[in-house]
Amino acid sequence: MTDISAIEFVEVGPRDGLQNEPVLIKTVDKLDLIERAIAAGIKRIEVASFVNPKKVPQMADAEAVCGGLTPYTDVTYIGLVLNQRGAERALAAQGVNQLGAVCVATDSFAMANQGQSSDDSVAIAKEIITSARQSGKTAQVTIAASFGCPFEGEVDERRVIDMAANLAQAGPCEIALADTIGVANPAHVARLVSAVSVAIAPLPVRVHFHNTRGTGLANVWAAIGAGAHIIDGSIGGLGGCPFAPGAAGNVATEDVIYMLERAGIATGLDLDKLIETAGWLSAKMGKNMPSMLSKAGGFPKAKPAKAA
Repeated sequence: MTDISAIEFVEVGPRDGLQNEPVLIKTVDKLDLIERAIAAGIKRIEVASFVNPKKVPQMADAEAVCGGLTPYTDVTYIGLVLNQRGAERALAAQGVNQLGAVCVATDSFAMANQGQSSDDSVAIAKEIITSARQSGKTAQVTIAASFGCPFEGEVDERRVIDMAANLAQAGPCEIALADTIGVANPAHVARLVSAVSVAIAPLPVRVHFHNTRGTGLANVWAAIGAGAHIIDGSIGGLGGCPFAPGAAGNVATEDVIYMLERAGIATGLDLDKLIETAGWLSAKMGKNMPSMLSKAGGFPKAKPAKAA
């Protein structure tokens, strides 16, 4: 395990957590979710995606959500974008501090997700990064399907490493490796995170895992051991991609935080508030959350000794 005393956390629940849910969540409730995440100590939040509302109805209120954000000097609000049109919307929106570009490791998923080839998705992501920087904002980029594709199966690790090195030339603040459909295993994660870290140094590697097949937490642990120190998660464990068959929820924020804090890796987050927010979100969604902590609670607190 890499000697690391702290982890940076990115909450993706308001975007990735909600985007695939059939129940449309009110703008005011999305803003409440964001405020609750901030109250729990989260400093980076993916608040919306600027995509075609006909394809992703849950994100139709992206501008309204961003317009209702409370500005904080120590909180970064991220807007996800897939193309230049989305970048223009995000840059014009109130409250967005950082753009999150997306490219895809395979042609089949790139066409399904963004209507472009894998190479084109890299070129467009680099243009988005440049646009953000020219507008005085930061940008990061995610390589989707880094560990497996819903259409093509195995993804060549060399392909992902080369994409990351190419993207690094545009000057993002970080590059994320996403297990979009939850097929990664810890050995694969350790190998790819380590190789990409070398290829893009000194840029940091961020990781984004889905718990579709139950390996999410193990993959987070492996990624940290391989040098990643920026982790995505979704409160309650919600999440999925409308264009990736079989993609289920993200790793749950509270589950990840419990694991790391119990292992002695500081996160600076309030686990009790995260568990409380998962319960609140469950009520809003009208269903139980996938996360373990929302069901089991945190580590049992010592009971006071009985008086003699």
